[in-house]
Amino acid sequence: MSPILSVPDLATWLAGDHPPVVLDVRWTLTGPPAREVYQAGHVPGARYVDFDTVLSGPADPAGGGRHPLPAPEVFAAAMRDLGVRTDTDVVVYGAPDGFGAARAWWCLRYFGHRSVRVLDGGFAAWVRAGQPVETGEPAAVEAAGDFVARPGGMPALGADEAARLARSGLLLDARAGERYRGETEPVDPVGGHIPGALSAPTAANLDADGRFLDPARLRERFAALGIESPADGLPGDDVSGDHAAPVAVDPAEGGSGVGTYCGSGVSAAQQVLALELAGVRAGLYVGSWSDWVSDRQRPVATGPDRG
Repeated sequence: MSPILSVPDLATWLAGDHPPVVLDVRWTLTGPPAREVYQAGHVPGARYVDFDTVLSGPADPAGGGRHPLPAPEVFAAAMRDLGVRTDTDVVVYGAPDGFGAARAWWCLRYFGHRSVRVLDGGFAAWVRAGQPVETGEPAAVEAAGDFVARPGGMPALGADEAARLARSGLLLDARAGERYRGETEPVDPVGGHIPGALSAPTAANLDADGRFLDPARLRERFAALGIESPADGLPGDDVSGDHAAPVAVDPAEGGSGVGTYCGSGVSAAQQVLALELAGVRAGLYVGSWSDWVSDRQRPVATGPDRG
């Protein structure tokens, strides 16, 4: 099962007898407020997801990054309130950069949901295609879901694991190149990158309309960075969405040896999704750069070299 789907496919699915639960995650770091954007227009029947309370836990200045994972019970309760069941299909969409939607996709997968996809191109693609738009709030959820969080469905990295991977495998820095090089840092107190990490900005995963490049082009992109995709794709991926591919990153444990990070584990989720399309199961350093620099004893590299 592909982790993305097209606007026509979603429109047909919604018109059928067994429509998916659709979640709106048009979060951006700089605004405007996502709830207002949702109320101004959304896919009919889509449910609003508050990024800061559902897809992120409270930030701790001592570490963990700006957007740590939510507690499993908090995430699961929010999904049940949205009508998500263990056996229901879920579609998430967001802004054209795919960041918020990818974080929702990753969280659902990490916490054990087996059938979740991202709308390719996001809400903008839906509107461009002339599909109907609903405003205000949808009708109340008819029945609460039964989703129970089971952490571990996707590989997640901590700071020590990311540091090891930067030396023994491939750790991709998903931020813009100037942030990687330390030339500018608009959010975090220190600029630069994790020593050994390779610059791979997420913008290169998308076309001009915010849709993902096709898998062949993504494989070419990542091959140029030294990442080879398995010839037969991810093991265990089928139409049921039952992913049996390894959730480890360490090659010794059957993993890909690939991980990625960004500023706070959001845009890097889009990188994980792009790698998934290319047939590579990658680890996400959820705390990312904001967690890394919370400990001033950790080394920092600057400039274009990996360090």
